[in-house]
Amino acid sequence: MRLGVRSSASEAFASVSRATFLADVAELSKLRIVLLTAFTAGVGYVLASPAEVDYLRLTFVLLGCMLGAGGASAANQYIERDLDSLMERTKHRPLPAGRLTPTFALAFALACSAMGVALLSVATNALAAGLLALTILLYAGVYTPLKRITALSTVIGAVPGAMPTLIGWAGAQGSLDFGATTLFVIMFFWQLPHFISIGWIYRKDYARAGMPMLTVFDSAGTISARQSLLYSGALLVSSAGPAIAQLCGMWYLMGAIVLGLAFLVLAARWLLHPTIRNAYWVFFSSLAYHATLFSLMLVDRIG
Repeated sequence: MRLGVRSSASEAFASVSRATFLADVAELSKLRIVLLTAFTAGVGYVLASPAEVDYLRLTFVLLGCMLGAGGASAANQYIERDLDSLMERTKHRPLPAGRLTPTFALAFALACSAMGVALLSVATNALAAGLLALTILLYAGVYTPLKRITALSTVIGAVPGAMPTLIGWAGAQGSLDFGATTLFVIMFFWQLPHFISIGWIYRKDYARAGMPMLTVFDSAGTISARQSLLYSGALLVSSAGPAIAQLCGMWYLMGAIVLGLAFLVLAARWLLHPTIRNAYWVFFSSLAYHATLFSLMLVDRIG
């Protein structure tokens, strides 16, 4: 009887340990960002495809991008583990909390990145694989170190953040054109109010870690809110690109205008009343904006 109890307890402990480990790996890879990256790349792939989408290749594109994004995120946390330990928002992540080792994180980052690039190279084409490799390099090797040096890191980081659209497009066509550029520009401008708002909300955390972000030096919030408003305006204009490139129809265009104006109003409200609450509105609405806009592209695509 006692052996049975001990066996059950051991199994329960092992189950909890596995669940904790998997949760930590998911956090190391920033699973939400991985899924967002895959969705964005998938839309790029579908818009670049003919009427009959090759869903098997799409699956490989999604898997490759997920592996690459997970690897880049793990590399980011490996490099910033000292800074993460200083910030309230990140000190409970697996590395600063000691639940995963730096050696494991580095091996995970390298393995996922290599597998993602290799998968795209074999299943799609060299351009898609090369763009994924470049994205990982820019994110982990350029953007991440620059966060310690310059406030321009947010703008620079928007480049690799926008590249999944190009990876998806290249995976379908093996080349890039004006249509791909319109998607890249949308993603580039979308990220800036998204990250500026969250950066201002947690400005004290970033200051504690010694990161020279613009928001750290903007206690009033007016500069951050003004920049978010400007980038939101650029996003509204650039969101017409897929319709101009004849990737999407009139329903998409009307939806993009309504979404863009609503987002612009929220950014303007933050500028007029620079409060944490209004910054949160910009941040959360940016997530809804992205999901709705890219869904509209799929619904009203011209195939």
